[in-house]
Amino acid sequence: AAMKLFLLLVGMVCILEGLPYVAFPEAMRGWLAKLSQTPAGVLRGIGLVVMLVGFLLCWVVQRTDLFSE
Repeated sequence: AAMKLFLLLVGMVCILEGLPYVAFPEAMRGWLAKLSQTPAGVLRGIGLVVMLVGFLLCWVVQRTDLFSE
């Protein structure tokens, strides 16, 4: 059950990561060009914030009854 859930999660991540490239390929080129000019420290900071938000979301879903049926 845990492996199935993990593989479903990986599949959802792949869908979400690929969606902008399918829906807005020209805009993604512009974003990638901007990203290549962004300092590494800024990218690390953004990545850390996104990871913390993801961790917090997972923690809230696992530890509370907010999303129970």
